[in-house]
Amino acid sequence: MSNIFESTSIAGMIIKNRIFRSATHEGMGEEDGRPMALLKDLYIRLARGGAGAIITGYMGIQKNGRGANNMRMIDRDELIDNYKHINSSLQEYGVPIIAQIVHAGGQTSKSVIGEQPVAPTRKRYALFSSIARELDHAEIEQIIDNFVLGIERVKAAGFSGVQLHAAHGYLLYEFLSPRLNTRRDSWGGNTVNRFRIISSIMARAREKVGDYPILVKFSAYDGEKNGIRIDETLRITELFQKSGIDAIEVSCGGAEDGFNSIRVTKIPTEAALALAPWLKKLSRPRKTLLKMFFPLLMKRHIPLYNYNVDSAELIKKNLDIPVIVVGGIRRLQDINDIINNGRADYVSMGRPFIIEPDIVNKFKSGLQTESRCINCGYCIMGVTGNSLRCYHGKISRSSR
Repeated sequence: MSNIFESTSIAGMIIKNRIFRSATHEGMGEEDGRPMALLKDLYIRLARGGAGAIITGYMGIQKNGRGANNMRMIDRDELIDNYKHINSSLQEYGVPIIAQIVHAGGQTSKSVIGEQPVAPTRKRYALFSSIARELDHAEIEQIIDNFVLGIERVKAAGFSGVQLHAAHGYLLYEFLSPRLNTRRDSWGGNTVNRFRIISSIMARAREKVGDYPILVKFSAYDGEKNGIRIDETLRITELFQKSGIDAIEVSCGGAEDGFNSIRVTKIPTEAALALAPWLKKLSRPRKTLLKMFFPLLMKRHIPLYNYNVDSAELIKKNLDIPVIVVGGIRRLQDINDIINNGRADYVSMGRPFIIEPDIVNKFKSGLQTESRCINCGYCIMGVTGNSLRCYHGKISRSSR
């Protein structure tokens, strides 16, 4: 039987145990996209705390692909040394650090990128109060090249590997989704065409970086009408394997899917009004009004725990490459079940590492058998304008 604390490997990367720190937006990007000094300290705490591998928060591959003002970038060579400094300080811990790269697609706003957002198909994004315009062929080709350049920069900066963010409604997921990609040219219309942007990235990247580890994060399903469902997911994940992806992290949902990717016990209205930059500036009467309607606008999904495991298990049965599963994993007993019963090869967690960077060490020592995270979702609201941390019980009345 598999042991969750045994050392394994993915594409030559030595993974210390089978528990990943999943990519979590840290809110630690300077105005120009450089990583803040705080980021190194965070990763050192995670490495010391026993994480088998660390996947970074998302990093943008070009200016109009930035999803938040405090998001980090990897869109130019001058940033390589900033990341190299962080990675060199982590070498002594022997924990691989994998850079997640992304283009936000339609899930951003003009206030962040200074121009109209782009997407595979023209679409209104109510959550971002914007309408994304449709990309033309030349722009898609440029995005492909910029993903490849991002992979090259990540490798040059000393990261152990890279993860393409093709989940949660961002650009690569938009291309894969039959709901979000209604094109009728070579970039849409059927599964192979919708996948073409990723197969092109992989073909060009392999020419540049050889067998460097390239992983992907993918939403196996969403809650939207005409969105991705498991039959389409199995076709897409087969294409991931054929394209040369080394491992798949299975998630779900998108930003306009409510609290699906990241599930909560109740809609975190109080935290949103106190912490989200575009909401905390509202007048008191408007806040009172929004307090009534926010829970109606943002859908809450159930179950809260282990909600992607069934999808991961189906995907794993269909593939030969490693499968990582994320989503509401909180208990050591559940991790043992997932790994020892072959439902996935690895698990990853996000929020548990926010409140306890040393949670893996606690699991291994027997000090603790489940996360202290209560799934309140306050961290999601807090990181929109602040650095990543647990905000439960830390919202002052004066900010409400």
